[in-house]
Amino acid sequence: MPKTETFNRKEVLQKATAVFHQKGYNGTSMQDLVDATSLNRSSIYNSFGSKLAMFMEVLSYYQSTNKDQMGKELAHSHNAKDTIEAIFDMYLNDILTDQDRKGCLIVNCKSEMANQEPMIKSFMEQNQEQTIAMLEDVVHNGQMEKVFNEDQTASQYALYLYSAIQGLRMTGILNTNREELKNLINMVLKILY
Repeated sequence: MPKTETFNRKEVLQKATAVFHQKGYNGTSMQDLVDATSLNRSSIYNSFGSKLAMFMEVLSYYQSTNKDQMGKELAHSHNAKDTIEAIFDMYLNDILTDQDRKGCLIVNCKSEMANQEPMIKSFMEQNQEQTIAMLEDVVHNGQMEKVFNEDQTASQYALYLYSAIQGLRMTGILNTNREELKNLINMVLKILY
C-alpha cells in the first residue's frame, strides 16, 4: 500500500524549482533538494522517484505556471498586434524583475540538458512545438486582420519569433537596460508590420 504524502506537493515543487533554477540540473545535489524542501531523501525518492523525475515535474510545473501567467497577460489583448506585443512585454518584465539574473528555467535547461537526457529533450521539443504553434496562430490571425504582412508564412514568422524570444531571454541575463531591450523587441516586431 503506497504511503500518503504528508506535505504540500505544490510548495515542494516551488522550492525545488528555485534550487534547480539557481544551480541548474547538474549543479543541484540531492542534499540541495533535501535542504530546500525539508524532506528527507527517502521521501523525495518515494514521492518523485529520482532527481530526474523530480526535475521533470519541476519543468512541467514551471511551464504550467508560465502558461497561466501568459493567459492572464493575453486576456486583455484585443487583436494579434496587441497579443504579440503583450508576449514580448511579459518577457521584458520577467527580465527586468529577475533580481538574481537567473533567466528562464526552460531556456537554461535547453542549453544545459537537451542533448544529454532523452526525457528532457522530449519535453523541450514538445514545449518548443507548443510555443511555436501558439505564435503561428497569433501571426495567422494578424495576417487575416491585415495588421501583419504576408511576406513570410505564419509558420516562418512563428519560428522567427520563437528564436527571438529565446535570444531575448538569454540576452536579458546580462543586459537589463530597459531601453536597449525594448529597442531590440521593436526591431524584432518591425518585420511583421
